[in-house]
Amino acid sequence: MTYVMSDLHGYYEKYKKMLDTISFSDEDELYILGDVVDRGPQSAELLLDMSMRSNVYPILGNHDMIASILLKKLCVKIEEDTHTALADDSVLRMLAAWQLDGGQATIESFKKLSPDDREALIDYFEEFVPYEVIEVSGRKFLLVHGGIPLGKRHIPLEKQETADLISERPDYGLRYYEGITLVTGHTPTAVIDPEYRGRIFHKNGHLAIDCGAGFGLPLGCIRLEDFREFYVE
Repeated sequence: MTYVMSDLHGYYEKYKKMLDTISFSDEDELYILGDVVDRGPQSAELLLDMSMRSNVYPILGNHDMIASILLKKLCVKIEEDTHTALADDSVLRMLAAWQLDGGQATIESFKKLSPDDREALIDYFEEFVPYEVIEVSGRKFLLVHGGIPLGKRHIPLEKQETADLISERPDYGLRYYEGITLVTGHTPTAVIDPEYRGRIFHKNGHLAIDCGAGFGLPLGCIRLEDFREFYVE
């Protein structure tokens, strides 16, 4: 079976509970549409678990990109004052913004790791891809964290800007593609339509699956073979 979830935001226990709920096995596949890290207390534990599973496929989110850049700079100094590892004002400003947006929790979880595990997770970020196109039960799906800008939807995917793919917020009232479902995280479903607060949004050729787990709401997961939805608190 093929499963998709998104925006785990360091909530390792929700992730593990979801794997139990869907009875995830070595024969299944799981795509995680970004924002694995930040806000929750166990980003490092979550990344370690994902990195050890060959059938879990990570897609890049905006939080993951910023974390990968800054953790690479902080990695060798993470047990000390983090600012000593940084060289210029622009990086310091990026660090300050990241810490306020949930990055401090990620730093704290990385502090608990051995140097080898820190380095392994920095390398693991390189496996995060900006998008995936898959076919399941005769249906095509475009999996991406943020989305595709409406005016650029006819541009080939390989020529799309990564910055757009990880930060775009689509117009969920419009169908973007014929014959392909656009599957996104990033925008909590309560923002798309309050009736979908804590639930997966499925309309107009869109599947929006960020149910707000990073803000105390349920974590959602969908099975693409039959569109069955799963939720854990």
